[in-house]
Amino acid sequence: MISNNSIYLPEIAKIVSIRRLTELEKYFEIRLENQREFSFIPGQFVQLSVFGVGEAPISISSSPFDKDSIGVCIRRVGDVTSAIHRLEIDSYLGIRGPLGNGFPIEELKGKDILFIAGGLGLAPLRSMIYYVLEKRHDFGRVIILYGTKTPDEVLFRDEMETWNKTEGLELTVTTSRPDKNWSGKTGVVTRLIPFLKLDPQDTYALVVGPPVMYKYALLELQEKRIPATNIILSLERRMKCGVGKCGHCQVNGVYVCLDGPKFSYQTLKFLPEAL
Repeated sequence: MISNNSIYLPEIAKIVSIRRLTELEKYFEIRLENQREFSFIPGQFVQLSVFGVGEAPISISSSPFDKDSIGVCIRRVGDVTSAIHRLEIDSYLGIRGPLGNGFPIEELKGKDILFIAGGLGLAPLRSMIYYVLEKRHDFGRVIILYGTKTPDEVLFRDEMETWNKTEGLELTVTTSRPDKNWSGKTGVVTRLIPFLKLDPQDTYALVVGPPVMYKYALLELQEKRIPATNIILSLERRMKCGVGKCGHCQVNGVYVCLDGPKFSYQTLKFLPEAL
């Protein structure tokens, strides 16, 4: 809920902690200055602004059960994200949101959940992972497949160690360019899918990563006979203003920021140029 009743007017938020994850990514914990609770659905995003620089859409990475703060994983790639990376604890940001539609949680209940993350794609999935772990009795199997280009790009390493020891959670991490210290799987993340034994009708695949990954993930998931309705993908890379005004994210009359950014493949396969 946006307390100022305007989708255009940012609220003020303070950075309360900063954690470096990789050379390019930092995790920021921010808190609304007015101290109100921030409620969201896993898969939604916010618009973060640095005054005098600009604004950028950023997926929410934190657990939806943490009402006091918002966690975001930000890669330093442009003017706004670089400006955020230069900020320190107790600095202020503008925030609009939560925006967009998240994952269809009620639809997922009672199902096996397969998370497929490529690179920074783990950041928006992390929120849903924590939802599933908190509500573990509402879901069946939980499988996480995560791939990066190099070992140095693995996000949330400490949490990976915890997840790997969590009963009922199956985690596999792979990298395409291993170094001499890497002892895990090698190759792209989509190559892990054929080795899975899945119940197609009872499995939902949540897929977030670079666009090139989607093509191969979809091929492998269809080979596993996962229905198109059970494959959820994110098109968040297309977003800009977040409120359907700039038209930057429009695909054949569908606005990613308003109608998504999470879509079933059943919807996307009828939208030319969406993938």
